[in-house]
Amino acid sequence: MRAQRVWKVNGAASIGQLQSRLDDLNKRLGQLENQHPDNWKLEELRSSALSLSREIDDIRCAEATAALSELLRK
Repeated sequence: MRAQRVWKVNGAASIGQLQSRLDDLNKRLGQLENQHPDNWKLEELRSSALSLSREIDDIRCAEATAALSELLRK
């Protein structure tokens, strides 16, 4: 079964906002893993956390590439 994103992130969202969502999601994952290790929702939450972390990485890479391009133009 292919993982699906649980929510859509606004393109204008800052890395800080995304990181906060990821932190909350990871906290909830930890709670569920301790309370109900066989819960079927754990896989959905893990998939959402991975998607969100990839989105954060994409934004950071895009920002770094833009900064490097600006430096190389000078």
